[in-house]
Formats: sequence, structure tokens, C-alpha cells
Amino acid sequence: MKLLDIGEVAQKSGLPASTLRYYEETGLISSVRRHGLRRQFEPGVLLRLKLIALGRTAGFALGDIRDMFGSDGSPELPRAELHERADALDRRIRELTALRDTIRHVADCPAPSHMECPTFRRLVNVAGRAAGAAARRKRPRGQTPAD
Repeated sequence: MKLLDIGEVAQKSGLPASTLRYYEETGLISSVRRHGLRRQFEPGVLLRLKLIALGRTAGFALGDIRDMFGSDGSPELPRAELHERADALDRRIRELTALRDTIRHVADCPAPSHMECPTFRRLVNVAGRAAGAAARRKRPRGQTPAD
């Protein structure tokens, strides 16, 4: 099996060597040996880096991603947590879609003033309720906005 040095892994993954060293320090990846001062990795590290990138894109913290790998390095993905993350992404998609639609309406609205436009006022009210609901979801239980 041909090992990849850190420069090859950086080039093939698109990640800087400093990120690879950090990932190794935090236990996300591991080199198998050194050739001089250069770390050497098994080719499977490239798949692991893709899984790490996918987890980061989904919003998982590096520590959470690290915990999703078993002691043998194979992925052990928590299905319930993944369902929760997918549900959160669905909520975010709905919020962003509403925001996009509001911005498009504001850009194209023929009313002389946006405040005179009933559609704009309705969209602002909906956005305000959504923002309030999101703030309540993020606030610890029992805490009020003045806390």
C-alpha cells in the first residue's frame, strides 16, 4: 500500500497542511508514520476527510464528528442525531426561503413606499414572528429576554 505524505493529502483534499496537522492533534485523523519530518497517511484518510467535511457542512462540531468514528476508524453515525440535524436544516431552509422571497418582493415591489405595501407588511410580520420563535428556541428554559 502506497502511503501519502501530508503534501499529497493536502493537494488531494484541498485542505492546507496546517488543518491536517490540527485534525491529527485533535484525533480526527492519524498519520501512520513519518518520512523525515513529513507525516505519512494511509489513502483511506481522504475518505475520512470527506466525511469530516460533510459533517462540518451539516453544522456538527469537530468533537462531535470525532465521536462519530469508532475505535477502528469506521463511521458510527448516530441516526437519531442525524434526523434531528436534518429537521433543523429543513427549518433553516424554510426560513431562508421566506427571507429570499421577502427580499425579492422588496426589490420588485411597485409601491411608492414599502411601508404602504400590504404584502411587504405581511412578510415583515411573518419574519418577526419567525425570528421571535427562533430566539425562544435558543434561550435556555426559564430564562427571559431581560436575563
